Parts: sequence; structure tokens; C-alpha cells
Amino acid sequence: MMTSWARLAGAAILGGFLGLALTTAGSAQDKGPTDQAFFKGKTVRLVVGYGPGGGYDVYARLIAPHISRHLGASVVVENQPGAGGITALNSTTVAPPDGLHMMIVNGAGAALAQLVGSSGVRYDLAKLGHLGTVAASPWIWLVAPESKIKTPQDAINAGREIMWSSSGPMDGLADGAQFTCEALKMPCKVVMGYGGSNQAALAVTRGEMDSIYVSDTSANNYVKSGQNRAVAAMARTRSRFFPDVPTIFELAKMTPEQEKLLDFHANIEDLGRILVVPPGMAPDRLAFMQDAVKKALTDPVVVAEGERTQRYIDFQDAETTRKRSLAVVSDVTPEQKQRVISILNMK
Repeated sequence: MMTSWARLAGAAILGGFLGLALTTAGSAQDKGPTDQAFFKGKTVRLVVGYGPGGGYDVYARLIAPHISRHLGASVVVENQPGAGGITALNSTTVAPPDGLHMMIVNGAGAALAQLVGSSGVRYDLAKLGHLGTVAASPWIWLVAPESKIKTPQDAINAGREIMWSSSGPMDGLADGAQFTCEALKMPCKVVMGYGGSNQAALAVTRGEMDSIYVSDTSANNYVKSGQNRAVAAMARTRSRFFPDVPTIFELAKMTPEQEKLLDFHANIEDLGRILVVPPGMAPDRLAFMQDAVKKALTDPVVVAEGERTQRYIDFQDAETTRKRSLAVVSDVTPEQKQRVISILNMK
């Protein structure tokens, strides 16, 4: 009997040691020492699908040093303009999933391009690794300071096509303009090929274009510098940058169907600026990067820095970002999808 109890006690003690060892090992694995060692001394590219000076570029340069600190690697911003960000996102899709390549993406534009089956799309949002949402903000209709367009009704009554500047088919600038023109039943032409919102806004200032549809963070800079003027906020709520500028719903008389169309697009725009990595990354490394991004973008010092520069950070975690992205791609009816395709193929 004593021998049996001694064996049981010995087994219990051994089990306890094994459990402690496994727990310790698991905790060490959770902290990702292997990934910390991997990133040390490495350089991570943070790709922007637009030219320098635009909103996505400014946000990338704001957050890069802080993500660098938490990854333990150098994070450098690299501009790869083309097709409204689609070219860079396609490149991200085929980049090695080793953690040395991430991208700040126009979530709404990327989701819409995939939804409608744009011919240039080679990515799948469902397969990309999501790191989180940096910020989401309302979008603004801008014109030149001396433009005769003071209200949406002025544009409707212009008796000609309203020219909108953009960089690519789903860059936020283009699809926002197309939804606006469809909802207001206003003849328009969207001109693509500008390197980013900065160049597109300057085209409006110079009189090459009539209007630009842009995020309120970028719009704030353009209006403060005197190069553009705000006509309307394109959502149900006014922008924190333009509290005196009415929303399109306050300014324009619309049918319920017209309002529904603008609401649909505004909900898509809530996807905001998201951070992604190539598909197929090892789960532990992806989790390590997600944790680094979360720590960087929820740091009160970083949030305060964004507020000082009026590039507000409204962080959403990786899983929330992934679900919201996929909702645009998968949770629409066939009828809604066909309507979106029709709108975005406007000539």
C-alpha cells in the first residue's frame, strides 16, 4: 500500500513539473521570442498605393516609427502608385509572407474592386492577413475656392458634366464621385490617372477638374491651405474638421432610394484605412505583428500625436477589420452587387 501511494505521489509531482514546464513553454511561445529575434535588425516595407503627400502616405509616415518600435525592426514607407492602389495590393498578395511587407490600404476601394470583379484585381481580402484599422473618417466633396459650385444643387443645375479627379477606379475618389453622381442624377465624368489625392486636389485648384471626393483628414489640409473649399460632408454626420459644413442629406432633396444609395456607400467607407500583410503568414508571426500594431496604435502618446497633426487614429483590431472587409464582399445581395457594378462602370 505504501509503495502504491508513493508511486502515485511521485507521478503527481512529476505531472506537476511537466505541467509547469509546458505552461512556461507556452507562455514563452505566446510572447513570441522567435519572432522578436527574427525582426531584430530587419527592415519592413510599409507600402502605400498612392504617391507622396496624400492622406495614406501621411498616415503611413505617422505610424511607421511606432510600429517599428514594437516590432523591433526598421519600418520604411514605400510609395507604389498605380490603379488607385490596386497595383500595390496585387504586389502585396504575391510578396513573401515573412513579415517584411505590409501595406496600408483603402479598405472600401479594395473591397469594392473585389466585389464587382474588377479586371485588374489579383488579390482576395479573405486570404490577406489583417493587422487592424488605422482610422475611418467621413468623406468630403471639395471644389476650387472660386468655383461657382457653392451647393450640390449648383452642380446639378450646371447644365454640363461635372469633372471629378481621381487616381484609379476604386480609390475612394472615383467610386465616391460615381456614387454621388448616380444618387443625385447628375451628369459627370471621372478622370483617372492622378498619382494620389494630393495631385487630384491640385488639379481641382488649377481648374483642370471641377470636384474631388476625398477623406475629411485630407480635405482638412487642402481647405486649410486655401487650395480647396468644402461643399458637403458625404455621410449622415458632419465632419469634426468641418462642423459648419452641412451633410449631403441636409443639403440635397432626395428620394428614399437616393438616400439609401448614399447610405450604402457611406457604410462601405467606414472600412477606412486598413493594414494588411501577404496571405499565408505563419499564425504565430501574424499574431506577433497584430500585437505590435495594436500596441503602437493604442499608445496614448501616438494617439495624441495624431490629434496634434489632425490625422486621427481610430484603431480597430484585426478580427473586426477582417469581418468588416468581408461583409462588403460577401454580405450583399445579387441585386445590390449588380447595382454597384452598373454605377462603377459609368462612362
